[in-house]
Amino acid sequence: MSAGLPRAIRVAFQKEWAEPATRGLLAADPRVRTLCRVLVTYPEVRHIVPDRISLDAGADARTLESVVRFLERQQWLVKSVRLE
Repeated sequence: MSAGLPRAIRVAFQKEWAEPATRGLLAADPRVRTLCRVLVTYPEVRHIVPDRISLDAGADARTLESVVRFLERQQWLVKSVRLE
């Protein structure tokens, strides 16, 4: 992957998950923990912080699309997803 292409996925959360105390993708809720366990099965995922998933520079565009689609289906948690 060349410079300038997205290497991170920024997540905006539903209202009830958007407060800093919930800690977004690092929340203690079992559903969020399971979601993160699935995300880290992608070898390209470098790390996860409360509002962002960082991927290797060499991550394939198909992998990015796959992760984005997976996150968008989590409507109970995710309001929107944006590539950075």
